[in-house]
Amino acid sequence: MKQGDSGTLVQDEKATAYKNAVLDDKKLQDALKSINPKFGDFCTRIAGEAWGLPLIDQKTKALITVAVDVVNQDHVGTGSPFAAHVNTAMQQGATRAEIEELLLFMCVYAGFNKAAGCFGTLNDILGPSA
Repeated sequence: MKQGDSGTLVQDEKATAYKNAVLDDKKLQDALKSINPKFGDFCTRIAGEAWGLPLIDQKTKALITVAVDVVNQDHVGTGSPFAAHVNTAMQQGATRAEIEELLLFMCVYAGFNKAAGCFGTLNDILGPSA
């Protein structure tokens, strides 16, 4: 991921997919610690253990976290995890098209209004969809 014009994030052709999207991502750990050092350490240990479970691949886990954000409406406000989870999903190999399809799928199970807000935030994160 790299910063594009107007603060949007764009996917590099060679995004680094981590074996463990939490324990291997030092930038993520630093961001969590910047919220609060104890919070960052706690999240890294607990989430790192969950992300280390072997049966579900990292990309699928990342897409699941985006789906949970839709349900919880965690896409706006200070400390919103939606942007971090979108970036993690893309880093693990998900495409914008897959994330958009996930949001469409979530309309059925979480509600159209919840997904609509997430589409808007996705455009804020990645720029308007082509």
